[in-house]
Amino acid sequence: MVPVLYCERPSSFRTKGGIPLMALTLTLTGPRLALATAAAVLAIGAPTAYAALDSDEPGSADRRPAASAGKETAATTPPRGKPFVETRLFFGTERPDGGPDVTDKQFMRFIDKEVTPGFPDGLTIQRGRGQWKDSNGRIERERSYELILLYPTAEAKKRDVLIEEIRSDYEKQFAQDSVGRLDDRARVDF
Repeated sequence: MVPVLYCERPSSFRTKGGIPLMALTLTLTGPRLALATAAAVLAIGAPTAYAALDSDEPGSADRRPAASAGKETAATTPPRGKPFVETRLFFGTERPDGGPDVTDKQFMRFIDKEVTPGFPDGLTIQRGRGQWKDSNGRIERERSYELILLYPTAEAKKRDVLIEEIRSDYEKQFAQDSVGRLDDRARVDF
């Protein structure tokens, strides 16, 4: 048997102030009822889950709103990791001034000299291809690097100064228009 959604419209309309009023009756059966129930549960539960992830305070994921206080759930998971900032820097390799592209060797020398001293605990470098609009309005496609840095939120102000120096130094040393930056909060566990 195929589940059916029934919509009924009464043959006679009532009016209020000359405006027709219509009654609509919806009947859900079978799998559609289960789907509607699952959607309702997700609509209520998802904002609570995201709110718990959004806090930097230890144990904040364990707190529940007053309406659900006292109700224990088997699915409660302790928060993992500590609050960190994740910064991603995007380095292009073609020079807008027409000079030679930045080589792997030059880039790694830059990382060793300019980045590693400020982030000795570790970093990640990924190779990629990117595109962007240059200062003349042309779409440029080039080989690129993505540098990923993780550091405790308590060190964010100190690290921000170092990161801005890295961006500025790369722009000057390799005649770049800019170095892209993306910052995000994360919970990190090593």
